[in-house]
Amino acid sequence: MSDYASYPSLNGMPVIISGGASGIGEGIVRAFAAQGSKVGFVDIAGEAGDKLAAELNAAGATTMFTRCDITDVGAYQAAIRGFEAAHGPTLALVNNAANDQRHQIKDITPEQWDQNIAVNLKHAFFAAQAVAPGMIAAGKGSIVNFGSVSWMTNSAELTVYTAAKAAMHGMSRSMAREYGPHGIRANTLVPGWIMTERQLSLWATPEALAMLDQAQPLKGRLYPEDIARMVLFLAADDSRMISGQDFLVDGGWAHG
Repeated sequence: MSDYASYPSLNGMPVIISGGASGIGEGIVRAFAAQGSKVGFVDIAGEAGDKLAAELNAAGATTMFTRCDITDVGAYQAAIRGFEAAHGPTLALVNNAANDQRHQIKDITPEQWDQNIAVNLKHAFFAAQAVAPGMIAAGKGSIVNFGSVSWMTNSAELTVYTAAKAAMHGMSRSMAREYGPHGIRANTLVPGWIMTERQLSLWATPEALAMLDQAQPLKGRLYPEDIARMVLFLAADDSRMISGQDFLVDGGWAHG
Protein backbone atom coordinates (compact mmCIF):
# COMPACT_ATOMS: atom_id res chain seq x y z
CA MET A 1 0.00 0.00 0.00
CA SER A 2 1.35 3.42 -1.00
CA ASP A 3 2.11 6.05 1.62
CA TYR A 4 0.95 8.70 -0.86
CA ALA A 5 -2.42 10.00 -2.01
CA SER A 6 -4.82 8.31 -4.37
CA TYR A 7 -7.16 10.59 -6.34
CA PRO A 8 -10.53 9.13 -7.35
CA SER A 9 -11.01 11.84 -9.99
CA LEU A 10 -7.92 10.63 -11.87
CA ASN A 11 -9.27 7.12 -12.30
CA GLY A 12 -10.22 6.86 -15.98
CA MET A 13 -9.18 10.46 -16.74
CA PRO A 14 -7.60 10.95 -20.19
CA VAL A 15 -4.15 12.49 -19.70
CA ILE A 16 -1.42 13.54 -22.15
CA ILE A 17 2.24 13.92 -21.16
CA SER A 18 5.11 15.13 -23.33
CA GLY A 19 8.63 13.80 -22.90
CA GLY A 20 7.27 10.77 -21.07
CA ALA A 21 9.78 8.05 -21.94
CA SER A 22 12.46 8.88 -19.38
CA GLY A 23 13.40 11.11 -16.47
CA ILE A 24 10.73 13.29 -14.90
CA GLY A 25 8.30 12.44 -17.68
CA GLU A 26 8.60 8.71 -17.06
CA GLY A 27 7.90 9.30 -13.37
CA ILE A 28 4.75 11.22 -14.31
CA VAL A 29 3.57 8.54 -16.73
CA ARG A 30 4.03 5.86 -14.07
CA ALA A 31 2.22 7.94 -11.46
CA PHE A 32 -0.85 8.52 -13.64
CA ALA A 33 -0.91 4.88 -14.71
CA ALA A 34 -0.94 3.87 -11.04
CA GLN A 35 -3.96 6.15 -10.52
CA GLY A 36 -5.90 4.36 -13.26
CA SER A 37 -5.75 7.25 -15.72
CA LYS A 38 -5.88 6.75 -19.49
CA VAL A 39 -2.36 7.88 -20.33
CA GLY A 40 -1.11 9.07 -23.71
CA PHE A 41 2.50 10.16 -23.94
CA VAL A 42 4.98 11.25 -26.58
CA ASP A 43 8.75 11.25 -26.77
CA ILE A 44 11.40 11.30 -29.45
CA ALA A 45 12.94 8.20 -27.86
CA GLY A 46 10.82 5.55 -29.54
CA GLU A 47 12.35 2.39 -28.10
CA ALA A 48 12.18 3.65 -24.51
CA GLY A 49 8.60 4.83 -24.97
CA ASP A 50 7.45 1.55 -26.46
CA LYS A 51 9.11 -0.39 -23.64
CA LEU A 52 7.49 1.74 -20.93
CA ALA A 53 4.02 1.52 -22.46
CA ALA A 54 4.32 -2.25 -22.89
CA GLU A 55 5.44 -2.68 -19.27
CA LEU A 56 2.58 -0.60 -17.88
CA ASN A 57 -0.08 -2.19 -20.09
CA ALA A 58 1.11 -5.65 -19.12
CA ALA A 59 0.46 -4.64 -15.52
CA GLY A 60 -3.11 -3.59 -16.34
CA ALA A 61 -2.71 0.11 -17.17
CA THR A 62 -4.30 1.93 -20.09
CA THR A 63 -1.29 3.54 -21.73
CA MET A 64 -0.62 4.64 -25.31
CA PHE A 65 2.73 5.85 -26.66
CA THR A 66 3.43 7.71 -29.90
CA ARG A 67 6.96 8.51 -31.01
CA CYS A 68 6.94 12.20 -31.88
CA ASP A 69 9.25 15.17 -32.33
CA ILE A 70 7.34 17.81 -30.37
CA THR A 71 9.00 20.61 -32.35
CA ASP A 72 6.96 19.40 -35.35
CA VAL A 73 3.69 21.02 -34.34
CA GLY A 74 1.62 19.26 -36.99
CA ALA A 75 2.91 15.84 -35.98
CA TYR A 76 2.41 16.54 -32.29
CA GLN A 77 -1.15 17.75 -32.72
CA ALA A 78 -1.84 14.67 -34.85
CA ALA A 79 -0.54 12.48 -32.02
CA ILE A 80 -2.85 14.30 -29.61
CA ARG A 81 -5.80 13.60 -31.91
CA GLY A 82 -4.79 9.94 -31.91
CA PHE A 83 -4.77 9.79 -28.12
CA GLU A 84 -8.15 11.48 -27.93
CA ALA A 85 -9.64 9.10 -30.49
CA ALA A 86 -8.55 6.20 -28.27
CA HIS A 87 -9.11 7.65 -24.78
CA GLY A 88 -11.60 10.49 -25.15
CA PRO A 89 -11.06 14.25 -24.77
CA THR A 90 -7.99 15.17 -22.74
CA LEU A 91 -8.75 16.47 -19.25
CA ALA A 92 -5.15 16.90 -18.08
CA LEU A 93 -2.22 18.07 -20.22
CA VAL A 94 1.29 17.91 -18.78
CA ASN A 95 3.77 19.98 -20.79
CA ASN A 96 6.91 18.38 -19.42
CA ALA A 97 9.23 17.97 -22.43
CA ALA A 98 12.34 20.17 -22.52
CA ASN A 99 16.06 20.13 -23.24
CA ASP A 100 18.48 21.85 -20.85
CA GLN A 101 21.58 21.47 -23.00
CA ARG A 102 24.23 23.93 -21.82
CA HIS A 103 25.21 26.76 -24.14
CA GLN A 104 27.00 30.09 -24.13
CA ILE A 105 25.41 33.29 -25.39
CA LYS A 106 28.23 33.98 -27.84
CA ASP A 107 27.70 30.66 -29.62
CA ILE A 108 23.94 30.79 -30.23
CA THR A 109 22.78 31.32 -33.81
CA PRO A 110 19.26 32.43 -34.75
CA GLU A 111 18.54 28.87 -35.84
CA GLN A 112 19.68 27.48 -32.49
CA TRP A 113 17.56 30.07 -30.69
CA ASP A 114 14.48 28.99 -32.63
CA GLN A 115 15.19 25.30 -31.95
CA ASN A 116 15.65 25.92 -28.21
CA ILE A 117 12.41 27.88 -28.00
CA ALA A 118 10.60 25.18 -29.97
CA VAL A 119 11.66 22.35 -27.65
CA ASN A 120 11.25 24.31 -24.41
CA LEU A 121 8.18 26.52 -24.97
CA LYS A 122 6.43 26.45 -28.34
CA HIS A 123 5.15 22.86 -28.12
CA ALA A 124 3.38 23.60 -24.83
CA PHE A 125 1.31 26.38 -26.41
CA PHE A 126 0.22 24.28 -29.38
CA ALA A 127 -0.54 21.23 -27.26
CA ALA A 128 -2.82 23.38 -25.12
CA GLN A 129 -4.42 24.75 -28.27
CA ALA A 130 -5.10 21.20 -29.43
CA VAL A 131 -6.70 19.91 -26.21
CA ALA A 132 -8.66 23.06 -25.35
CA PRO A 133 -11.79 22.28 -27.42
CA GLY A 134 -12.33 18.98 -25.59
CA MET A 135 -11.77 20.60 -22.21
CA ILE A 136 -14.16 23.42 -23.07
CA ALA A 137 -16.82 20.92 -24.10
CA ALA A 138 -16.31 19.05 -20.82
CA GLY A 139 -16.38 22.24 -18.78
CA LYS A 140 -13.20 21.26 -16.94
CA GLY A 141 -9.52 20.47 -17.41
CA SER A 142 -6.02 21.10 -16.14
CA ILE A 143 -2.95 22.32 -18.01
CA VAL A 144 0.37 21.91 -16.20
CA ASN A 145 3.22 23.86 -17.78
CA PHE A 146 6.75 23.12 -16.62
CA GLY A 147 9.04 25.94 -15.59
CA SER A 148 12.48 25.67 -13.98
CA VAL A 149 14.30 27.15 -11.00
CA SER A 150 17.25 27.85 -13.29
CA TRP A 151 16.13 31.38 -14.13
CA MET A 152 15.37 32.08 -10.47
CA THR A 153 18.87 31.03 -9.39
CA ASN A 154 20.70 33.05 -12.08
CA SER A 155 22.07 29.91 -13.74
CA ALA A 156 24.69 30.47 -16.41
CA GLU A 157 25.11 28.71 -19.78
CA LEU A 158 21.33 28.23 -20.07
CA THR A 159 20.16 31.62 -21.32
CA VAL A 160 17.83 30.51 -24.11
CA TYR A 161 16.48 27.72 -21.89
CA THR A 162 15.85 30.11 -19.00
CA ALA A 163 14.16 32.59 -21.35
CA ALA A 164 11.76 29.84 -22.45
CA LYS A 165 11.14 28.58 -18.93
CA ALA A 166 10.48 32.05 -17.53
CA ALA A 167 8.01 32.57 -20.37
CA MET A 168 6.05 29.53 -19.21
CA HIS A 169 4.89 31.52 -16.18
CA GLY A 170 3.38 34.28 -18.29
CA MET A 171 1.81 31.78 -20.64
CA SER A 172 0.19 29.86 -17.78
CA ARG A 173 -1.32 33.01 -16.32
CA SER A 174 -2.77 34.16 -19.63
CA MET A 175 -4.15 30.68 -20.28
CA ALA A 176 -5.67 30.70 -16.79
CA ARG A 177 -7.49 33.91 -17.62
CA GLU A 178 -8.64 32.91 -21.11
CA TYR A 179 -9.66 29.34 -20.29
CA GLY A 180 -10.89 29.93 -16.74
CA PRO A 181 -14.49 30.76 -17.68
CA HIS A 182 -14.68 27.26 -19.17
CA GLY A 183 -13.57 25.59 -15.92
CA ILE A 184 -10.02 24.99 -17.17
CA ARG A 185 -7.05 25.58 -14.87
CA ALA A 186 -3.50 26.40 -15.98
CA ASN A 187 -0.57 26.35 -13.57
CA THR A 188 3.22 26.29 -13.69
CA LEU A 189 5.14 23.54 -11.93
CA VAL A 190 8.74 24.50 -11.19
CA PRO A 191 11.11 21.62 -10.45
CA GLY A 192 14.36 22.07 -8.61
CA TRP A 193 17.36 19.94 -9.49
CA ILE A 194 15.85 16.51 -10.09
CA MET A 195 18.25 13.57 -9.99
CA THR A 196 17.40 11.91 -13.30
CA GLU A 197 19.84 9.65 -15.12
CA ARG A 198 20.65 12.51 -17.50
CA GLN A 199 21.46 14.93 -14.69
CA LEU A 200 23.53 12.37 -12.81
CA SER A 201 25.54 11.47 -15.89
CA LEU A 202 26.11 14.99 -17.24
CA TRP A 203 25.97 17.64 -14.53
CA ALA A 204 25.87 16.22 -11.00
CA THR A 205 29.55 16.58 -10.14
CA PRO A 206 30.67 16.42 -6.50
CA GLU A 207 31.28 20.18 -6.60
CA ALA A 208 27.82 20.92 -8.02
CA LEU A 209 26.11 18.68 -5.48
CA ALA A 210 28.04 20.35 -2.67
CA MET A 211 26.74 23.70 -3.90
CA LEU A 212 23.21 22.30 -3.93
CA ASP A 213 23.58 21.04 -0.38
CA GLN A 214 24.40 24.57 0.73
CA ALA A 215 21.59 26.21 -1.26
CA GLN A 216 18.73 23.77 -0.59
CA PRO A 217 17.20 24.11 2.90
CA LEU A 218 15.63 20.66 2.90
CA LYS A 219 18.32 18.01 2.94
CA GLY A 220 18.29 15.12 0.51
CA ARG A 221 17.77 14.76 -3.21
CA LEU A 222 14.72 15.35 -5.39
CA TYR A 223 13.57 12.61 -7.76
CA PRO A 224 10.97 12.35 -10.54
CA GLU A 225 8.44 10.89 -8.09
CA ASP A 226 8.53 14.12 -6.07
CA ILE A 227 7.49 16.09 -9.15
CA ALA A 228 4.90 13.52 -10.21
CA ARG A 229 3.05 13.81 -6.92
CA MET A 230 2.52 17.54 -7.44
CA VAL A 231 1.40 16.93 -11.02
CA LEU A 232 -1.21 14.46 -9.79
CA PHE A 233 -2.61 17.02 -7.36
CA LEU A 234 -2.78 19.73 -10.04
CA ALA A 235 -4.54 17.36 -12.44
CA ALA A 236 -7.04 16.04 -9.89
CA ASP A 237 -10.32 17.67 -8.92
CA ASP A 238 -8.75 18.37 -5.51
CA SER A 239 -7.14 21.46 -7.10
CA ARG A 240 -10.30 22.57 -8.91
CA MET A 241 -10.08 26.19 -7.68
CA ILE A 242 -6.32 26.64 -8.20
CA SER A 243 -5.20 28.38 -11.39
CA GLY A 244 -2.61 30.85 -12.63
CA GLN A 245 -0.19 29.84 -9.87
CA ASP A 246 3.45 28.73 -9.61
CA PHE A 247 4.36 25.62 -7.63
CA LEU A 248 8.02 25.19 -6.73
CA VAL A 249 9.11 21.65 -5.86
CA ASP A 250 12.75 22.29 -5.14
CA GLY A 251 13.50 21.58 -1.48
CA GLY A 252 13.22 25.29 -0.74
CA TRP A 253 16.10 26.33 -2.99
CA ALA A 254 14.65 29.13 -5.13
CA HIS A 255 12.22 31.97 -4.51
CA GLY A 256 9.94 32.79 -7.42
